[in-house]
Amino acid sequence: MFNRNRCLRQVAAIASITSLMTGCGILSSDSSEDEGPVVVGTTSAPSTLDPAASWDSSWELFRNIYQTLLSYPYGASTPEPDAAENCEFTDNSNKTYRCELREGLKFSNGDPLDAKAVKYSIDRIRDIDVEGGPAGLLGSLDRVQALNDREVVFHLNKPDATFPFVLATPAMSIVDPDSYPADKVREDGKVLGSGPYSLQSYDEGKKAELVRNDNYNGYAERKSGAVTIRYFQDSGDMVSALREHQLDVAFRGITADDILALQTRESQKEFQVVESASTQISYLVFNPKDPWAAKPAVRKAVAQVLDRPAIAHKVYQDTVEPLYSMVPKGLTGHTTGFFDDFGQPSNSKAKQILADDGITETVPLTLWFTTDRYGSETKAEFEEIKKQLEGSGLFKVTLKSRPWKTYVQGYLEGEYPVFGRGWSPDFPDADNFIAPFVGDKNALGTPYPAPEITGKLLPRSRQESDRANVEKEFEEAQKILVEDARLIPLWQGRQYVAANNDIAGAERALDPSTIMTVGTLYRKTSW
Repeated sequence: MFNRNRCLRQVAAIASITSLMTGCGILSSDSSEDEGPVVVGTTSAPSTLDPAASWDSSWELFRNIYQTLLSYPYGASTPEPDAAENCEFTDNSNKTYRCELREGLKFSNGDPLDAKAVKYSIDRIRDIDVEGGPAGLLGSLDRVQALNDREVVFHLNKPDATFPFVLATPAMSIVDPDSYPADKVREDGKVLGSGPYSLQSYDEGKKAELVRNDNYNGYAERKSGAVTIRYFQDSGDMVSALREHQLDVAFRGITADDILALQTRESQKEFQVVESASTQISYLVFNPKDPWAAKPAVRKAVAQVLDRPAIAHKVYQDTVEPLYSMVPKGLTGHTTGFFDDFGQPSNSKAKQILADDGITETVPLTLWFTTDRYGSETKAEFEEIKKQLEGSGLFKVTLKSRPWKTYVQGYLEGEYPVFGRGWSPDFPDADNFIAPFVGDKNALGTPYPAPEITGKLLPRSRQESDRANVEKEFEEAQKILVEDARLIPLWQGRQYVAANNDIAGAERALDPSTIMTVGTLYRKTSW
């Protein structure tokens, strides 16, 4: 296995955090607002403002403006009550889950937030059923019952110990029934939630202005009265804005070159780089509707040729690590299945895989990537993949790309033969690195039945509340994924947040899904 160049760590300005820390610092307080909002830059722009339509980067914004029944206080690796006062399974079979809401909950406009609003919010996700949307997370849900103003019960159609994790995702954000239609997505560019901040104004793809929600009732820190989030298509432009002090914080999509540059002794005089452990992964998806991508031999030949350490070193300068399973390191069930089966990159072995299937001609493949979701290095990554595949003499590769918003629509409609995706988990469990990608309805828009996984292994694992006891099920599931090679993992990343030295709270800003909770950020002069 590949070992990261440790010299990246030899910088005093780095504060290392992990999503597995224990304890939680729950604090909600006011701060001086005289110096204006904290300004955060990111390459992760929302594709929608309606939780019922989102299973993507929109969650970055949702976590800060909407509220969920459960969430992750700082340091927590399992969900804890947020809009709820308490939640629990009420049976031994993990099929009935009850939550009692906090007293006096309100939306930002003063409307009451009660159990009926919770039921309405969850029901509309399934009723609208956006393709590739969060309804796929609710496969185990049978019905929602509002017993009274404060009690809501979720009746599941099968045991599912991961259901509390699902409720903690921003997709399950609670919306005001009077402002969100039951049968369609809200598309007026406005938001009404109950989160720690309210969305004061929104310029699609450019800027979101957040102000403190005075009606918020939850655990979240709010050390700044206002936060502005600016969206960038190019990570270089984002880091330039940070260096010019147009931003206070830069997050998501910072390139390896910029990370190293910000870690120099000279840059440390002005900037800090906070590094956190991450289960973010990058992978390739093969569309069975394409005549070449549908062939197992073609997919396995690609897996045999790919040189992951070269991608990690040449493109990402060792700020990511090669990944050989869809479940990343740090989670129960992680394996090295692709390395175990394919070993070191080998053009001759790949040629034999194709020949055994009767394929002797050069295989044409079109690989798609997004230009603005994962940072500027994505283009260089796919150019390296093209170089490797064509260098084998076995493939002829065409690269194509689109901005994220139209890119999503393309893969959901099955347009791309092979395409790249990144995945930051909905929740920190191996289930979430397998379940979203399999089944007739999944997050990728390309049906992947995998009946052994969906019908046996996942249901069996979900009967176990102690997630440390499901290793066998996930190891078996990953053997199937390796054999099918429909999904080919590339690398596992780390998360970096860069900030001006007068900003505090960056080390507390990321939850276990590496979603930023902006309320932890503040100027040191304000405290």
